[in-house]
Amino acid sequence: MVSLNNSPKIAIFIPTYNAAKTLPRVLDRIPNKIKHNVKEIFVADDESKDNTYLVGIGYKEKSGMNNLKVYHHAKNKGYGGNQKWAYQYCIDKGYDVVVMLHGDAQYAPEKIPDLLKPFYGKNVDRIGMVFGSRMKGDPLKGGMPLYKFLGNKFLTIVENVVLGLNLSEYHSGYRAYNCNNLRKIPFHLCSDDFHFDTEIIIQLKLAGFQILETPIPTYYGDERSHVNVISYGMNILKALYQYLLFTTGIKKIKKYEIRA
Repeated sequence: MVSLNNSPKIAIFIPTYNAAKTLPRVLDRIPNKIKHNVKEIFVADDESKDNTYLVGIGYKEKSGMNNLKVYHHAKNKGYGGNQKWAYQYCIDKGYDVVVMLHGDAQYAPEKIPDLLKPFYGKNVDRIGMVFGSRMKGDPLKGGMPLYKFLGNKFLTIVENVVLGLNLSEYHSGYRAYNCNNLRKIPFHLCSDDFHFDTEIIIQLKLAGFQILETPIPTYYGDERSHVNVISYGMNILKALYQYLLFTTGIKKIKKYEIRA
């Protein structure tokens, strides 16, 4: 078992889709101490229709950041599919921790140290994920639309009841994963869509890993959401239904068969 207590090998994964305007700002705002000490910062452009990839390449050349890499998927993998690619990439590279920081500037890069802090503590081998929770702060003040706030609250209540957890939310995409524990769950069987984020939480819960939270500010700018909220909500309820079928022994659900 690799211990993270001393000097974890950390990667920052930035998924992007049509983020040419915001990507430079996101990279600028990563704290210098983090920027220069992580093993790698990699942008994974998911077949953007704008020039996100070229902006990333230009930023790398201008900044001289040797640990910045920019990748372009020739075919759109989807939000979940992009994560699958990234986490397998980190496992193959031997990284200990991977932080997912969205390229649309919706999450504050300045909070990366808060997500990483638990990985320098005790019992780190039991940590599956640390995520930034908007609901521990004031999401409405940060511009979260009321319908998203209410939907988040409703789904979180249902998810906590079904999964027996006590999380403040499940729908933040600002996360740090223990790569050594990602190896032990079949995340590649999760959805390629946005509810990947919920399915991997279910997998980590079934594997007995800790899911920790830290407060983050909420920011909603003029970015265009790519999420169909109705479809998203229904897919989450479906994932929970499958979890119940699996845990009650009614049906085998391969993605929830954990051999950790």
